Amino acid sequence: MKNSGRAAALFLFPSFLFVLIFSLVPIFESFRLSFYRMILTLPWLGQKFVGWQNYLDLLTDPVASHSLLTTLIFVTVTVPLEVLLGLAVALVINEPFRGRGLLRAVVLVPWAIPSTVASQMWRFIFNDRYGLFNYFLFGDQTELYLAPLADPQLALGAIMVADVWKTTPFAALMILAGLQAVPDELYEAASVDGAGGWQKFRRITLPMIKPAILLAFLFRTIDALRVFDLVFVMTQGGPADSTNVLQFYGYKKSFAEGMIGAGSAVSVLVFFLALLFALLYIRILG
Repeated sequence: MKNSGRAAALFLFPSFLFVLIFSLVPIFESFRLSFYRMILTLPWLGQKFVGWQNYLDLLTDPVASHSLLTTLIFVTVTVPLEVLLGLAVALVINEPFRGRGLLRAVVLVPWAIPSTVASQMWRFIFNDRYGLFNYFLFGDQTELYLAPLADPQLALGAIMVADVWKTTPFAALMILAGLQAVPDELYEAASVDGAGGWQKFRRITLPMIKPAILLAFLFRTIDALRVFDLVFVMTQGGPADSTNVLQFYGYKKSFAEGMIGAGSAVSVLVFFLALLFALLYIRILG
């Protein structure tokens, strides 16, 4: 028994080492750097301990406050939409019909496309001169064409549309896994009792797939809090910082301004926001 335990530990050691080096060490280093002032373009100045100053600067920075608000708006709009649409898609592709396997593969295509490629595609779609968005709305009336990515009131919505298109299949896949775990005997018994389709969904399907729905909410919320690639490719945080989410704000602090400590403080803030949402969802999940 002891030998088997040692063998298991030996086989697991490379995995633990990998997680330690590529996950835990960067996290702890970000925590540490958030208490220092370090300027990337002035490396000879070294690291100066400033305590909570980087966090206090975030509280007084209007751009940081706006970035936090933009991030929360992005999360609260996109995540419920993705889960609801994912639920609808999962219910459809869970039904037996001819060509179901092909439809399942097609549904997963947006999720399989690399985020950078998808972001560039949607950037072209929302182009104010030749984008499909304007063509479908106004046809050949080019004088009516809009520039969503250059309009502070439309830019965030355009990014939300791209994110919902890209990640709804992920939510659908998770909910589909929950649907396939529901025993058919429950539906058969409900049919014998005279239950209709809506009653079956409300009394059987929804309670049984609640864990899958909550997990979809959890994973999508964490990803939405860390959204970066869509903003980086489509708008660069503009126009007028209207799409400047926290992750992109932290990127600009670290690499555009060279303020590594301030950028690390933003990363820590995103980490704790994700942790807060995760604990909330886990408490709901029980």
